[in-house]
Amino acid sequence: MSTAEVDSEVDSFPSLLPGMLPRLWAFALRLCGNQHDAEDVLQRACVRGLERSHQLQPGTSALSWMFSIVHSTWINELRARNVRSRSSMDWDDDFLETVADPHMRTPEEVLLNGEIIAAVERLPEAQRTVMLLVAVEGFSYAEAAEILEVPIGTIMSRLSRARQTIGAQFSDRKDRNDRGERSATAAQPASTQRAAR
Repeated sequence: MSTAEVDSEVDSFPSLLPGMLPRLWAFALRLCGNQHDAEDVLQRACVRGLERSHQLQPGTSALSWMFSIVHSTWINELRARNVRSRSSMDWDDDFLETVADPHMRTPEEVLLNGEIIAAVERLPEAQRTVMLLVAVEGFSYAEAAEILEVPIGTIMSRLSRARQTIGAQFSDRKDRNDRGERSATAAQPASTQRAAR
């Protein structure tokens, strides 16, 4: 790529940024867990991206580069909070109301969606971030590895452990529900049990 083409790509970055904002906002919101932190992180990431647009390498996706900046900005915020001895953030139920999903119709689907989000939120930070990038944002393993600056094997491992953890949580829930149904049936009079069959 010629110097003129690289300069053109760097110069066009400010015009590309507005089109990236919806995906960056969704990622920041899911990563941070609340609107206030997501706004701060995204604003700082955009400023950093604009200030450092000359560092955007030829052949690098501007979107992947910005996801990387959002992630590193959030990690820096977590480190700063740790230094200031703040406790980690709590899950904010209002977060569910800020992300509209037009496909959710039934109360059962809404409940399941909330349980899945809660299960992802309980994951360790590294696993949660990989899950958000690959499963929610649709990045490939290689792109996620580039964004997080880790080997692709680390991405695969974290994603596998995250899926196992979430699967185990739902398996445990199913086992508890099955046991609850059996004990409720056992507590019924025999005539009611026969009628239910």
